Amino acid sequence: MATAPWTIEKPTALLVLADGTVIEGRGLGATGTTVAEVCFNTALTGYEEILTDPSYAGQIVTFTFPHIGNVGTNEEDIEDLHPAARAGAVGAVFKAAITDPSSYRSHMHFDQWLKRRGIIGLSGVDTRALTAAIRRNGAPNAAIAHSPDGIFDIEDLKRKAAAWSGLVGLDLAKEVTSGQTSTWSETPWVWGEGYGEQSAPTMHVVAVDYGVKRNILRLLSGLGAKVTVVPAKTPAEDILAMQPDGVFLSNGPGDPEATGEYAVPEIQKLLKTELPIFGICLGHQMLALALGGKTEKMHQGHHGANHPVKDHTTGKVEIVSMNHGFAVDSKSLPEGVEETHISLFDGSNCGLALTGKPVFSVQHHPEASPGPQDSHYLFRRFVNLIKERKGEPALAERA
Repeated sequence: MATAPWTIEKPTALLVLADGTVIEGRGLGATGTTVAEVCFNTALTGYEEILTDPSYAGQIVTFTFPHIGNVGTNEEDIEDLHPAARAGAVGAVFKAAITDPSSYRSHMHFDQWLKRRGIIGLSGVDTRALTAAIRRNGAPNAAIAHSPDGIFDIEDLKRKAAAWSGLVGLDLAKEVTSGQTSTWSETPWVWGEGYGEQSAPTMHVVAVDYGVKRNILRLLSGLGAKVTVVPAKTPAEDILAMQPDGVFLSNGPGDPEATGEYAVPEIQKLLKTELPIFGICLGHQMLALALGGKTEKMHQGHHGANHPVKDHTTGKVEIVSMNHGFAVDSKSLPEGVEETHISLFDGSNCGLALTGKPVFSVQHHPEASPGPQDSHYLFRRFVNLIKERKGEPALAERA
């Protein structure tokens, strides 16, 4: 296929799609080559949180907002639990070149931060055209390459992009999960104060880490939980031995059916107890599989901080953060499993609850970092299920 029309002179980075399309740009961040799936994100803010979200492992993020990097980076806004492991996106595509940072919170230039994270960047791209192509044809596999001398073996990049297996059948949770059990006590960020510390927890939550985000753990901790984070393959017996008051199933990357091969049997054991269980994103999909549902690969996925979701339990519409390329097939949910949330973009499933048990999950990211706080009530809903089981007074569902 011919070179795409949105070319620039003397490219130092390329995005080569599996169909042979070559997109030229100016390289930044890390040098080298990697293969991944290309998606687009429609958020206007929060690029640091997006690129460090472990759910983006195996993906190259195209930002539809043109000005990315202009407020620099800091150590407070990363979302992966283990920064040294560099869990998150492997590449990023931008319209405009990065400017010098203009925020008092910035500790490092975005280009240098990308280098440290090992993320390959490509700027000077017509991201509107690329986004339109993804909407039309689906999320493609691609090779992204950055070479400061501008020398590339384009035919080899085409072969690599075409040969990559893609995300279907790929278990990436095992690549980003915690290596050992740990305790989390940091609470949400407060203007002028930073993050706090939970020193007097009133409940114990075990979080199964399929690629958990820090702000999820902060919100649980901020509502009074001692949070124990366990690796993705932790047996249910080990979780129950910790005597939790509730279990959280985290977000994460890859194909849920692949991760479900080892995760689903353990979740099914947990479902036989009366423990409150709450899942987000991949955790939602894991719970659906454990209950007998199915998941499917989406055409382009949902990625952004401006997605409308309706909560059937309240009748309200929330504007939420999304990041998923697989979805639960609502038609596959068995009797006794209620669909609680749907996307108002395409009607796809965004939540479920198990009738008669304190078990529920959502597809979107209610920790909302980036994004508004429309869905923070879901954490309070989970905590209230724990309090009800313990015979304690409930929190107001909305603060």
